[in-house]
Amino acid sequence: MSIKSLLMPAITARMFARERLLARRAAAERRRRAQGAPHLLRYFHQVDDPYSALVAQRLPQLLARYDVELQAHVVGPPADHAAPARDQLIAYSRRDAALLARHWKLDFVDTGRQPADADIERVRRQLVAAAADGRFAQLAGPLTLGLWQAPHAVAPADATRDAPQVADAVTTQAHVAAAEQLRQTLGHYLGAMFFYAGEWYWGLDRLYHLEQRLQDIGAHRAGTTGLMFPPELDLDTPVAIADAPAIDFFLSLRSPYTAIVAERVFRLGERTGAPVRLRPVLPMVMRGLPVPREKRLYIMHDAAREAHLRSVPFGRINDPLGRPTERGMALIPLAERMGHGQAYVGSFLRGAWSEGIDAGSDRGLRRIAERAGLAWSDAQDALHDETWRALAEANRTEMFALGLWGVPSLRVGDTAVWGQDRLWAVQQAVLAAQDTTAATPVHA
Repeated sequence: MSIKSLLMPAITARMFARERLLARRAAAERRRRAQGAPHLLRYFHQVDDPYSALVAQRLPQLLARYDVELQAHVVGPPADHAAPARDQLIAYSRRDAALLARHWKLDFVDTGRQPADADIERVRRQLVAAAADGRFAQLAGPLTLGLWQAPHAVAPADATRDAPQVADAVTTQAHVAAAEQLRQTLGHYLGAMFFYAGEWYWGLDRLYHLEQRLQDIGAHRAGTTGLMFPPELDLDTPVAIADAPAIDFFLSLRSPYTAIVAERVFRLGERTGAPVRLRPVLPMVMRGLPVPREKRLYIMHDAAREAHLRSVPFGRINDPLGRPTERGMALIPLAERMGHGQAYVGSFLRGAWSEGIDAGSDRGLRRIAERAGLAWSDAQDALHDETWRALAEANRTEMFALGLWGVPSLRVGDTAVWGQDRLWAVQQAVLAAQDTTAATPVHA
């Protein structure tokens, strides 16, 4: 066992501990109080980003609920190294935003194309001016949404009262450059991002973490109750579904988001009778796609928050990059033949992401395999079988054909989604197969 494998679990257990996060939040609030500073909330808006179009629709409501000072920053798309599959990201973002809009009763329709460059630039200049004159929250929603509704759309008169101002090209370019530099300095790369006192919150999907934090420190206004976009609850009781549709689960043993959702996917299958078909793929970085440092750090801290929310153990990590992942994937076909596929995948993910087990060592992998019901002698033989590589490539090809490229991704029938925070959509798709008189999806 290497020194890195010995030290990493202890370091990461401390780094991603809930107690450490809460201590950092408390320290930030003490500093704010001592300085007499306002609750400064930064928001980074990308004009041609569908998720930003959704967030912008709720900025006035957010400011009405919380005593925060909003500083808006208009940014461009993420850099190439942070969006290695840009075309897929763009197309999926439109589709996913339309799904979110239907779910939360917001306005957004996937037109199948991005807005024209000239229209993007026009709205960018308008929003840079709005950020300067204090009307960003008022104008961002109608102006950004107009890009997705019709060419050359303008903000409705009743929303703006008077026509939006337009910043000149030099001012706009300087604003965007400064905003992108600030975003990078603070540690992120996407649009639709909120930053509050050392912590990032992405779009509608993480707004509940921000709201809960603001409520915990007393920054909510009188009459504020609940959350605007609460996290969805998992199905907690069995539902009988005749011929329940299968769930295709595209997963990576090196993905923290896979680690925190796998058992939930398996429980959904158990409670509905939906077969879960394992579709392992190699991690992005092992497929030659770059993952910049700020992206890695955000993903890990975000996964820790989400794991705490779902009461999933996480944080004592022994990164299975490279050989450990390959060894782990080599045993999946064996585990499935033995009827222990889900047990084995769950055991590996727990071991690597919450127990600090070194899957690159025989001792560590044996522990992972045997507690999932595999004989170590069979596992040793399977380690020499390279057929898993062809299976992983076939799964990657199938995943890409669905318009997906990252993990975890899930498919049920015509529903194909990316991310552990879309399990609710999979749950809805599975439950839609039952008789209309049966139970309906559970919402938070």
